[in-house]
Amino acid sequence: MTTELTVLALAGLLQAVQFATFSIAANLQVGPRVAMGPRDDAPRLAGTAGRLQRALNNHFEGLILFMLAVVVVTLGGQASGVTAACAWIYLLARILYVPAYILGWVPWRSVIWAVGFAATMVMIIAALI
Repeated sequence: MTTELTVLALAGLLQAVQFATFSIAANLQVGPRVAMGPRDDAPRLAGTAGRLQRALNNHFEGLILFMLAVVVVTLGGQASGVTAACAWIYLLARILYVPAYILGWVPWRSVIWAVGFAATMVMIIAALI
């Protein structure tokens, strides 16, 4: 398995951990009655639960682009030291993004996000070269 695919698998596990963490925080905030209900009028989550939800949603968005980059690099036979390094940079940025979001690290949250996004774009560009 390529390094890029390994990192993609680890990013999937990170997403699962983020989902579980968010779910616990959200359920604690709204209570079991709302959590198990139909949520026709979804409750607005505040504080840590809200930040965990937004960080989770942000990773879903970033993960789509990262997965695209990994597929293009892998199926295109363009894996290299650069693309492997970018994959690890993406994962590290996503790991750091969660506490940065929860703790409100301004402007570092945005800087961390930009590093992960840039690493993904470099992977895609490297696959085209």
